[in-house]
Amino acid sequence: MESTHEPVAVLGIGAMGHGMATSALRAGIRTIVWNRNPAATRDLAALGGEVAETAADAARRAAIVVTMVSDTDAVISIARDQGMLAALAPGAIWVQMSTIGVAGIERIADLVDAERPDVTLLDAPVSGSRDPAEQGQLTIFASGPEQVHWRVTPLFDALGQRTIWVGPVGAGSRLKLVNNTWVAFAAEAAASSVALAHRLELDTEKVMEALAGSPLVSAWQAAKLQRIAEDDFSAQFALSLALKDVRLALQAAGDDRFAALACLADEWQQAVDQGLGDRDLTVVTLALQRQGRSPQP
Repeated sequence: MESTHEPVAVLGIGAMGHGMATSALRAGIRTIVWNRNPAATRDLAALGGEVAETAADAARRAAIVVTMVSDTDAVISIARDQGMLAALAPGAIWVQMSTIGVAGIERIADLVDAERPDVTLLDAPVSGSRDPAEQGQLTIFASGPEQVHWRVTPLFDALGQRTIWVGPVGAGSRLKLVNNTWVAFAAEAAASSVALAHRLELDTEKVMEALAGSPLVSAWQAAKLQRIAEDDFSAQFALSLALKDVRLALQAAGDDRFAALACLADEWQQAVDQGLGDRDLTVVTLALQRQGRSPQP
């Protein structure tokens, strides 16, 4: 059966964008995909996705366009340099779902106001990693004009287990920074506790046994502890991206505030400098365990 949903373009087929496009296709939404490296879109074509040669071509064919890339500069590059914003039809919706912070979303809003006031911008970053994206289990922190909420509801229902509408454009990005600050400290608790256990000559399994069923340990942390115990640091949420989000939170709050978060950022930066940035944020465990050791020959 032909979909009755408005066509959606997903621009940026990384780990998150790929999962989101997969979830949209599974829900029967006509989905156009574009990525700078076309190889990332091949399996989506096999699932029924329409692969566009350019971002402008994808935008021209869709009523709703999603951007999911690494940072503000990448978003603006797609919008301006790749011609996406100019290609949007009047009345189209641009759903900006990348995590770009407060200053970033303000730049995007100014761009839309100046160049395409006939387009509606929604600010809707997400909480979740690769697996929830693939399974349509993200949490969406959405913000923007109420009159278009109904138009994006089928898409958001396909991508997420819940959508939280939090006010005008910019509020979603603010809530995402709060969410990821919580994630950062939750991950740091797991990493620091395991590293300390090893320093005290305890093994990870014993720590997990002691903490099992504790109200202090979330299901997310328990899963992270299991992966640490298995030495599995493959990226569900890459450390470099988690650090970027912490930096965005510090920038939004004022760099002279939240000393504990600033210290965490410095610690994580050291791990990134050791070449661990493309691994899961729990790889900080290894960086902490290495402290004080002689360099390997």
